[in-house]
Amino acid sequence: METKVLQFGSLPVENVQALASKNLKNVPSRYIRPEVKLDVVSVDESLQVPVIDMSKLDDDDDDDEREKFHLVCKDWGFFQLLWMSEALMNHGVEDEVIEKMKMDTQDFFNLPLEGKMACAQIPNHIEGYGQAFVVSEEQKLDWEDMLFLFALPVPLRTMRFWPTNPPSFRLQIKRNEKWVPVKLMPGAFIINIGDMLEILSNGEYKSIEHRAVVNPAKEQLSIAAFRNPKNGTQIGPLPDLVMTNKALYRTLPLEEFLRLKMTRKLDGKCMIKKMML
Repeated sequence: METKVLQFGSLPVENVQALASKNLKNVPSRYIRPEVKLDVVSVDESLQVPVIDMSKLDDDDDDDEREKFHLVCKDWGFFQLLWMSEALMNHGVEDEVIEKMKMDTQDFFNLPLEGKMACAQIPNHIEGYGQAFVVSEEQKLDWEDMLFLFALPVPLRTMRFWPTNPPSFRLQIKRNEKWVPVKLMPGAFIINIGDMLEILSNGEYKSIEHRAVVNPAKEQLSIAAFRNPKNGTQIGPLPDLVMTNKALYRTLPLEEFLRLKMTRKLDGKCMIKKMML
């Protein structure tokens, strides 16, 4: 079966790295968000994004960690994933693999603008170099540049967007209406439940707002990996969860769900609200 490539794109905007290199006296107005000054940021040092031990999840006899995992997905929607043992405490991925990915990604963004533009997005496609969720010429923009690539399944890869070069401040989540800084444990992956799992669980698990705070002194590099079901999957509450409870969300084919999500500007939990019945 031929793998269908989904088409949804974003309006082109000026390269943020290029803007920053101009040493502007003032940040362009489209990037200024005065409403963010009103956000409450938690200063409670005891508040920590929970840690899940993947080695215990693999233990058939450890029901406590699975129950903790279930409660964390319900209550937080974010967690740190580690594999803890006497000999190892990380996520199970070799450090060399992580460092190589960081280096290659940083090397790409260090290329001259013309080098990055060789992988620029084209109309109606999210893949490539640019931004996402820009749907109007008036909306506020994020102070970021993005390289978006489909990795798997292999037939979805569009090599035109994969670079030939290089050859080879902090995340915050929203909890109880306050922004909580994520204090990352060494060697941990940060896992976000996301909109799909909230909908599939009929609201049992929570999709949590999150943001990266701009560091005024240096650039920040973030690498995100998204896990989606195969094309044709219906995104809606799982049947077993609505046998005795009312469905809280409507059901859409994956393609329509992603198109709806990617062609709207980011605005809090707008996608979840759009899917509610």
